[in-house]
Amino acid sequence: MASSYLYSLPLCIVILFLFSSSSLAQDPSSTPVAPENACNSTLYPYLCKSLLPRNQSGNIYDYGRFSVRRSISAATKFSSLIDRYLRGRSKLSATAIRALEDCRLLTGLNLDFLSTTINTIGSDKALPSLQADDVQTLLSAIMTNQQTCLDGLLATASAWSVKNGIYTPLSDGNKLYSVSLALFTRGWVHKKNKAKGRKLMFSDTEEVRDGRLPLMMSSRIQKMYESASRRKLVQTTIPNVLVSDLVVVSQDGSGNFTTINDAVAAAPNNTKASKGYFVIYIAAGVYEEYVSIAKNKKNLMMIGDGINQTVITGNRSVVDGWTTFNSATLAVVGQGFVAINITVRNTAGAIKHQAVAVRNGADLSTFYSCSFEGYQDTLYAHSLRQFYRECDIYGTVDFIFGNAAAVFQNCNIYARLPMQGQFNALTAQGRTDPNQNTGISIHNCNIRAAPDLASSSGTTKSYLGRPWKEYSRTVYMQSIIDSLIDPAGWKEWSGNFALSTLYYAEYNNTGPGSVTTDRVSWPGYHLINATDAANFTVSNFILGDSWLPATIVPYSGGLL
Repeated sequence: MASSYLYSLPLCIVILFLFSSSSLAQDPSSTPVAPENACNSTLYPYLCKSLLPRNQSGNIYDYGRFSVRRSISAATKFSSLIDRYLRGRSKLSATAIRALEDCRLLTGLNLDFLSTTINTIGSDKALPSLQADDVQTLLSAIMTNQQTCLDGLLATASAWSVKNGIYTPLSDGNKLYSVSLALFTRGWVHKKNKAKGRKLMFSDTEEVRDGRLPLMMSSRIQKMYESASRRKLVQTTIPNVLVSDLVVVSQDGSGNFTTINDAVAAAPNNTKASKGYFVIYIAAGVYEEYVSIAKNKKNLMMIGDGINQTVITGNRSVVDGWTTFNSATLAVVGQGFVAINITVRNTAGAIKHQAVAVRNGADLSTFYSCSFEGYQDTLYAHSLRQFYRECDIYGTVDFIFGNAAAVFQNCNIYARLPMQGQFNALTAQGRTDPNQNTGISIHNCNIRAAPDLASSSGTTKSYLGRPWKEYSRTVYMQSIIDSLIDPAGWKEWSGNFALSTLYYAEYNNTGPGSVTTDRVSWPGYHLINATDAANFTVSNFILGDSWLPATIVPYSGGLL
């Protein structure tokens, strides 16, 4: 039937039909391409061309794998360089040592991420949506980690000798990682596959009902759950979550541990999601601890007695000699982390400038019904994919910042009274490359003045955000924005920096501060429609349908 139909057509049309059909069937990324043509899609074409093998034909997949291998080599050499400087720590200041230790931690993560990447991109075809998003997330985080290392060293006045030896390999490494990300995005990420083919990341043998995994506990844990003191916790918080073990932290000695860090240390290493969460229940109290969830403490869930009941508090700050990165009261790296019903504070105060309450660099991490309290740089949404639901966030300057792919949903964002002469910027998003799948999405939240700002004279200006890095990306959707926000809406960082490369957008917000008549006229600012806004929802921006159901945290996948 098809053949006779083709023979009845003019020859030119038949040729066009056959050419078009073969073009559609063929993956264009597998077609041989000259290195200079492949490199034109990167931010650094000259560097890219100098890296790729000469006088050899290859396709985008070949070049992508080659650049990732070069990235692994560069990261390994940089790790050795950091170790060499730290071996001479007796000649360095405490702040320089802290900055280098940040770099060592971040470089170790980069090597892990690159190893995962090279093991994933062996085939010459586009990856399924989830896998492509995983690798794009890792390559985006590698650049963020590199930039964080650089920022920490540049902010350390006493580290000039270190900076001189590290700046060039840091800068060159970041450009190389950018090339790897660009080539990966061109070869393995097909936009038509975005947000399709999702499934829960657990084995097929595990039973899933209504999007939740069944509760599976030992008899010992079951008895703890059934005790009167834990009944409310069970009934209201984790009735349908997969649990591997549970321990209790209580300052009065009635639990398994008296400190949170001891409980974290007791958690098994590298627990798979299919085995369930290691749950740490933290009884009411004020815990003066600096808590760190390391990369090997995966799928750990911390549950408190409620906001302002279970409180973790610290007061590290940049003024007192800490880097912004390691000033955090709670620092999270372990994948799959969940926190519920907890307050985290940094009490350094506005006068101490950068002082982080929570630094989150954990992939697939979730905070539910938590409070973050600080002033400048309260919540460092550092990297990878994150979700915040029904949380309270307090701060002044850049108090939600970082370069994660982060969605804030049904949260209360409170601007506090800053120091005299300061303005408030709710966000300072740090995207440095257009191929990074990162940004801040604020969905169905309340933007309000904290009591101290509300009762002040009213001279403080507050803005939705400002561009910390060149491709800063922040979107406010379906949120209530109160009158504290200046009519311009957004604040420049420095002159014209990033105003044409950033992406700031608003969609269907309400409240007196949501009026867009006098908003900034920057090239990168947009009023978007529902189609564009849907790109920044839980389902599309962080592919939350694939991992949030296992956390038992409620969420809305799309627009309201």
